[in-house]
Amino acid sequence: MAMKLHLLGTAGYHPTQRRHTACFMLPELGIVLDAGTGMFRAREFLTTTQLDVYLTHAHLDHVMGLTFLFDVLAEKQMQRVTIHAMPDKLTAIDQHLLNELIFPVKLPYEMRPLVQDAPLTGGGKLRHFPLVHPGGSIGYRLDWPGHSLAYVTDTTTPGACASYINEIRGADLLIHECYFPDGMEKMAQLTGHSCATPVANAAKAAGVKRLLLVHMNPQSEAQDPIGLPGICKIFPNVEIAQDEAVVEF
Repeated sequence: MAMKLHLLGTAGYHPTQRRHTACFMLPELGIVLDAGTGMFRAREFLTTTQLDVYLTHAHLDHVMGLTFLFDVLAEKQMQRVTIHAMPDKLTAIDQHLLNELIFPVKLPYEMRPLVQDAPLTGGGKLRHFPLVHPGGSIGYRLDWPGHSLAYVTDTTTPGACASYINEIRGADLLIHECYFPDGMEKMAQLTGHSCATPVANAAKAAGVKRLLLVHMNPQSEAQDPIGLPGICKIFPNVEIAQDEAVVEF
């Protein structure tokens, strides 16, 4: 039976009329990857009594939605809510985003440092691996019997020789950032993001089955802001993520 991934936010940096920032949900398992501004949409799909939020890093476009949790979880009968991230990122979130001068009430939920090969609901496990990004970021690999998902965002990828190729190898679905079209390599290096062709080359080298492009530049409201035909020449099974879509894998 296919798993369903809900795309609650697919933009980078800031929300637009078309997209909110990074947030992806597996409702049946109570799992959310990143808590960008799309987090408010999680309330509609929350059916479990536990919620695990896995953060890639602490930049605001990936954590702002933590401040929405009081509304997201209002009147929900939750037994456990856990926010997972690297220890330094949890500290930064607690000291800054949740500082009483910015957010007046502490979240009554556990913040837990990530562990490797963490067990997941449904008999799966989660691994994390480092990415190249200012301030540091991580990617995730989630595996269940018959299903696998890799999530790579906020990184500058060199393509086929990326350090994380083995971590994502053979994944059924690779969610990968693609902030810029080709020709913006200098800006990609400066900001710690990726251009189209290297992302396609990474997916091909890793032998993933399907590529979903996310975290695109919000300055472009085009249906295709990154040049999909060029990517398809390298890796045909690719699509651009759209907010509120559901992807099965």
